[in-house]
Amino acid sequence: MPETIESGSGEEIPFTLGAEAATVEAVAREILGVADGRVDSPEFVAAARDAWEHLPASLRQEIRRFRRHSGPRGRLLIRGLPVGDETRDTPSAAGSVQRESTVAAATLLMVACGLGDPAGFRQEKSGALVHDVVPVAGLEEFQGNAGSVLLSFHTENAFHEHRPDYVMLLCLRADHEGVAGTRTACVREVLDLLSPAVRKQLSFPEYVTEAPPSFGDGCAGALHHPVLGGAWDDPDLRVDFAATRATTEEGAAALAELGALFERVSSSSELRPGDLVIVDNHVTAHGRTAFTPRYDGRDRWLQRSFALTALRRSRGRRPDDGYVLVE
Repeated sequence: MPETIESGSGEEIPFTLGAEAATVEAVAREILGVADGRVDSPEFVAAARDAWEHLPASLRQEIRRFRRHSGPRGRLLIRGLPVGDETRDTPSAAGSVQRESTVAAATLLMVACGLGDPAGFRQEKSGALVHDVVPVAGLEEFQGNAGSVLLSFHTENAFHEHRPDYVMLLCLRADHEGVAGTRTACVREVLDLLSPAVRKQLSFPEYVTEAPPSFGDGCAGALHHPVLGGAWDDPDLRVDFAATRATTEEGAAALAELGALFERVSSSSELRPGDLVIVDNHVTAHGRTAFTPRYDGRDRWLQRSFALTALRRSRGRRPDDGYVLVE
């Protein structure tokens, strides 16, 4: 039987698929030919939504429990998912995406449909629903998915009104040395560690977050916003430590304290093929440790998808009621 996400001591235990992984792969393969394998098409997404219902009950139950409450860390690590017989070289171009159906892409979209609805952003990765997260030569210092230096903590697309509710990262290939760690830090882990004055300061709309470099030029940043908003006892988080700036000295000091605490409580997982991390983007920031690419076709390769739980709220940004948001 698969394991649960938390042990009695609070230590994270991955939800691990055993023999049920074969069922997931069989269900994924059944939809690969839909819409000629165009994963961005409404028809393929509809097929993924229907196929979700045929995934193993234990997997669906775990994901639904996570959607209702994402726990003290705001992340779910699933191991043993199928990624198919992936023999292709790791993509090496900036902006690489997965347009054609594969077992991995189908699995990501089925999970996205279990969490809500898949979504993409026209200015990021050309609106694709499945992104390649790979190192790109010449972009090592890039604070984004193409880089390989330490990637700072951030909530995904923190600047955007309709930022993703969930971020999914599925490993197809680990880095050569197996040292690249997917890092997370949850606001729930630091609430009791923040001083009352700093916590109050972070709730003021004294912060501005610019669009990340992956959105290119000409994308407007967010209006002034708080870093912590919503319920006082379980606040939402909106921050990107590479792109969020405070407009007051007090705000800058509070942001620095939060960043230091995130470093203190952070968790890191060196993902292996078939590992999927789901991040609750409302409460958990994520990042990555540094690694050294070789650019030999065997570099680290993750695929990423986003999910929105209330697609209707972004209807004005989605032409033809599709799954891609435009500015």
